[in-house]
Parts: sequence; C-alpha cells; structure tokens
Amino acid sequence: MPRFVILEHTWNGVHWDIMLEAGETLRTWAVGVPITSGGAIPARGLVDHRLKYLDYEGPISGGRGFVTGWDSGSYRVFEWSESHVLIALKGHQLLGLLELRAVAGTTASWSLVFLPGKSD
Repeated sequence: MPRFVILEHTWNGVHWDIMLEAGETLRTWAVGVPITSGGAIPARGLVDHRLKYLDYEGPISGGRGFVTGWDSGSYRVFEWSESHVLIALKGHQLLGLLELRAVAGTTASWSLVFLPGKSD
C-alpha cells in the first residue's frame, strides 16, 4: 500500500503538508490548520516533493523552515484524478476517509474533508 505523511511545517507561521506517495514522488497539499473531522478545510496544491520526506524531520534547505512529523501511515485509493482524490487513511492519528477536491477547476485551490472511522 502507498504511504502518506503529514508534516507540521514551521515557516512564516505554521502549516501542515499532506504528502501522498504517488510513484516516485509525493503529491503534496498544504493546509493552515490541523486536519480534524467536520467541515471543509481550504488546501493549497503544492509541487511534488521527494520521497525522502516520508521519513524526514528537520530543517528544510534554503532557509524554508523546519518540519516535524504529525502523522504517517498507509492509504488506499478509491478515486484519483487531476481534480478529485478520495482515499482511506490508516495512520497513527487519522483513520478514515480523506477527500480533496479542486476548487473551480484549478490545481492550486482545493477543499479537504476528513471523515473519521470510515475506511471502506
């Protein structure tokens, strides 16, 4: 099963990077608040990251802050397209469905919803 990691990234404030293993890269989004159940959270699509971040904590090159692991585990894909991702997370903190939807057909603005306890 592919792996995921959520890193708390301290740089010009704090945000959380959600990284999903997709072949040789990590598909990545950033959110401004920790992931909890409930309503939609605005997310920002980022460039793909290197697989090393699945297991990395520490300073980011170029003075771009510091990352600390917030959660990690594996995931199962239900749907994956350019504008919609629906997966089941099995992490240390998060267990349930995670849905990401592109807003208005963009690849930069997304909406994230987490539904705990529903992994099927």
